[in-house]
Amino acid sequence: MTAQEESGQASAGAMGLEELLALPATVNVTTAGRALGIGRDKAYELIRKGSFPVRTLPLGNTVRVPTVELWKVLGVEQRRGGRGMST
Repeated sequence: MTAQEESGQASAGAMGLEELLALPATVNVTTAGRALGIGRDKAYELIRKGSFPVRTLPLGNTVRVPTVELWKVLGVEQRRGGRGMST
């Protein structure tokens, strides 16, 4: 792991549209950060500061992020009829 990755400044690789659309209803903070192009540590830092750009769901000792919220922030819109997505 590089120093940049350890500091939370780099993500685990860019997430393509196909991968983004295949996400489950909620994702963990690491996955949400990757979708947004930020590292895990930076994502948790933003959550602690109340600056994370997406609503989060604190569930006990874990935090989940609604995928539909990620889609909105990233400009991915659901097509009418509920099948498939468009950008």
